[in-house]
Amino acid sequence: MDSVSFLLVAVILTALAFDFTNGFHDTANSMATSIATGALSPRLAVLVAAVLNLAGAFLSTEVAKTISNGIVDDAKVSPVMIFAGLIGAILWNMITWLAGLPSSSSHALFGGLIGAVWVGAGESAVRFTAIVEKIVIPAVASPVVACVVAMLATYLAYVITHRAAARVARKGFRAGQVGSASLVALAHGTNDAQKTMGVITLTLIAGGVLGHGSGPPWWVVLSAGLSISLGTYVGGWRIIRTMGKGLTDIQPPQGFAAETSATAVILASSHLGFPLSTTQVCTGSILGAGLGRRLAHVRWGIAGRIAVSWLLTLPAAAAVGGVAAWVAGQGNAGVALVACVAVAAAAGFYVLSRRRPVNPDNVNEPRVPEPAERTLDTTA
Repeated sequence: MDSVSFLLVAVILTALAFDFTNGFHDTANSMATSIATGALSPRLAVLVAAVLNLAGAFLSTEVAKTISNGIVDDAKVSPVMIFAGLIGAILWNMITWLAGLPSSSSHALFGGLIGAVWVGAGESAVRFTAIVEKIVIPAVASPVVACVVAMLATYLAYVITHRAAARVARKGFRAGQVGSASLVALAHGTNDAQKTMGVITLTLIAGGVLGHGSGPPWWVVLSAGLSISLGTYVGGWRIIRTMGKGLTDIQPPQGFAAETSATAVILASSHLGFPLSTTQVCTGSILGAGLGRRLAHVRWGIAGRIAVSWLLTLPAAAAVGGVAAWVAGQGNAGVALVACVAVAAAAGFYVLSRRRPVNPDNVNEPRVPEPAERTLDTTA
């Protein structure tokens, strides 16, 4: 096996490593509200999400095709560029995970690839029209749509059940959350697992293994599904706490409304081939659920920090991906240097996280507000 083949294997393994970080980074998308309301225990929630993420990976490949031959010119992309882009995405995921911020793994991946391809192949290799159409517009529209839909759904949920006994209503909505959270996990698998499938397919095209315009082979679908499922089972508890306890105080009707709204938006996007951010959709739906309940508290300070992380994701990951592409482009020594720096940085982030660990046992403990945070009473 020659050095190019070894490089292809290294890139594929790096892509699966990103998929793993995508899994634990985005577990909160499907299960944060169910864990917060007690509809599911923390450990059972991540197990259910992991299984359904794997199942969702087999439902569609439209998003994977958008990644592999949509946002960059696959004829000008090399495995080294893809490797560098993945490094940018992985490091941004680790930074935001440490901060407990639900930023977009999808946009980290897109940013890393865009920066690496721009540096490695020039501006002409990046399809900016497709980026605006397939990434930027959905990124702006999807959380707004999810927020409005969830706000209306929450309002209707309380109106419809206002005559029912509070205990009975809570019990019913908690039971409903088991199904709605499961649907979010399934939808997440149909969208996010495909992004890694698309990257691996792009790698195989760049390496001459597949023809231009090819879809992902079955083994790519399986390996990507398994990687994101394993990451999901590990559980991104820091982000789960932020989304379940940080933005607003979630009650079962809100959780059910947020999850069903997010599912509808994500599945519609997957069907159309838009690789939107499930993180942004789910965060928007949780914010909408907070706005839809009378006298709910929405913590706008945290919402603002999350919004800033969204704005920084594409350029930050692109910058890291671009630097990594320049270093890795110097040869095998450059690739090894980038890999060593990335492993050391990831290990450092993990060590820092152990200073204030969040785990299944304390993820639902009352959150201590930070001085800069503001709350706002809203009425439905």
